[in-house]
Amino acid sequence: MAEKKKATGYDKYVNWKLLIIPVILFFLILILPAPKSMQKVGVQYQVGTQAVVGMITEDLFKTNPSDAEQWQLIAAEMMERNLRMGALSKVRFEKRNLKWAKKYKITSDKKNFERASSWVKENLTADAYSALMKRAFDLRMTQLDYEGLNASQKKAADTGTWRIKVSIAMMVFVVFCFLTECMPLPGVAFMIGMILVFTGVVKTGTITQLYWSDAAWFIMGSLMFATAFVKTGVDKRLCLMMFKKLATPNVKWITLIFFLVITPLAAFISDHALAAMFLPIGMLLYQNSLTDEIPEDKELAKLLMIAIAMACNIGGPGAPSGGARNVIMISYLNDMFRFDIGYFQWVTYCFPFLFVMIPLTWLLINMRFKPRIKSLAPAMGHLESEIGKMGKWNSKQIWAVIIFVVMVFGWFTEKAFYNAGIYPVRLGIGSIAVAGAVAYLLAGVVNWRDYQERVDWGVVWLYAGAICFGRMLDSSGAAYWLARSVVDALAPLGMDKGLPLMLTSNGLTAVLTNLMADGPAAAAVGPITLNMAGLVHPGTTYLPFMAMSTAIASSFAYCLIIGTPPNAIVYASGYLEPKDYLRVGIPVWVLANVVLILLTAVYWGVRGFGDLPGF
Repeated sequence: MAEKKKATGYDKYVNWKLLIIPVILFFLILILPAPKSMQKVGVQYQVGTQAVVGMITEDLFKTNPSDAEQWQLIAAEMMERNLRMGALSKVRFEKRNLKWAKKYKITSDKKNFERASSWVKENLTADAYSALMKRAFDLRMTQLDYEGLNASQKKAADTGTWRIKVSIAMMVFVVFCFLTECMPLPGVAFMIGMILVFTGVVKTGTITQLYWSDAAWFIMGSLMFATAFVKTGVDKRLCLMMFKKLATPNVKWITLIFFLVITPLAAFISDHALAAMFLPIGMLLYQNSLTDEIPEDKELAKLLMIAIAMACNIGGPGAPSGGARNVIMISYLNDMFRFDIGYFQWVTYCFPFLFVMIPLTWLLINMRFKPRIKSLAPAMGHLESEIGKMGKWNSKQIWAVIIFVVMVFGWFTEKAFYNAGIYPVRLGIGSIAVAGAVAYLLAGVVNWRDYQERVDWGVVWLYAGAICFGRMLDSSGAAYWLARSVVDALAPLGMDKGLPLMLTSNGLTAVLTNLMADGPAAAAVGPITLNMAGLVHPGTTYLPFMAMSTAIASSFAYCLIIGTPPNAIVYASGYLEPKDYLRVGIPVWVLANVVLILLTAVYWGVRGFGDLPGF
């Protein structure tokens, strides 16, 4: 059996002939003057919060923020936070609790929080609340002007503009490095933090916090539990259980099973978890397919790994539970236009996207990768022989499965149990994954040497850097500025209504989601295009269609390693290069956009949306 090779690119040194290009572009962007549109977004992001809180305080309590009581400021800050989340209705405000306030750093004790909530509930009607939020939205997005600011506000706005410029320059640098591998990719991840610190955008004490998130912890924990599966041989048993019934264990049919099993599940459970569960199976299939005649088949390895990632990626749009992006767009639609898409209704509109994409993506990846090994029957025979030598299940294998089952149960239920009050704190799937990895140590299934040698720590840091990168694009307003600039530029070309606007929205979202998390990508584009849709197609089926299509497009992160956790997880196999994602990702990206527009024009257009007129 051939040994697994190290991840491509880790043994390379910096290619300065290529690296000098993004370095020059980075500094060129920094020294160029900021356009007016960037300055306006800088004002919105740095002065907007203060201005909105002041406006709400004066409107409701007839006083300025400096003289307001604490509970009055809390009420204004809660409403402003809801505004930034697109939650513009009073109903959404009434659902907020003290945990929510603490999560978004609204300082409050129980007494003041309850007084603020009660006052809004008792003194503002739903219509009055919505009207106030609309005025606040207009103030933040259109009325704030740089020239009308005082000195301290201008200084804050200038800081915001600089943050956007740095984020855009960093985006150019990072994307170029990821596509060309002109320096080792984990090194690029560290460069992200260095750029933010050296340009003064983030303080030294803060940058380390930006690198870690629940998703980064999940990738680390999932690679650890994959190590436990491989060491104990549980991966062999599971693999044989899944595929031994195949009459013809052909590579094409194996990959089809990946799509038929993983993609529908990804609509209802975490795609992170599915990628982590199937990674050791894909690696095992490849390693046991090699022979003395064919000791290495890179195309086969890439085909199996990419199939797992793509099967996870195309499944998310199927149901609201398939990703935060879906819930975000449902909330925007409900709060802005009072249109409600229920869970089952979303499934009936969006699940057909999966039905179309499964066969198309399966055919495409089998066309793009041409393995020399066509049949995995020898692999099945080899696995059966090795399992026969293992004998019965031993204690380590049993513990490996028990811990894994508990971990998966935790992944599937932690959010629901927290909302139901069963868990006092939100655990997050990352913490559960790491807890499972520690449990393997406590149970004696693995030792630390196993983790140290078998986990690709470069991938962990790579995705941690990607999280930091995406957060800056979102929090600085760079993603919003890009979206606003593209939409404004295309409006004079007639791309501001109908299917052309939807095509613009989908394409823009699909580009951004390859650079940042899907939720922030949808959040950056959604409010812009939904507001435009509300102006040109008020009260029509276009509005819910725009919400659903934006959510679906935000799942098209097929092209970069950092696009989604499944992409990063399968990269840890060591068999993939960045160009392999482009090799499949670009055609699938184009195909998915075409399918989405056809879905809108044909299926959604014919079916309509409730009693709303067509557009």
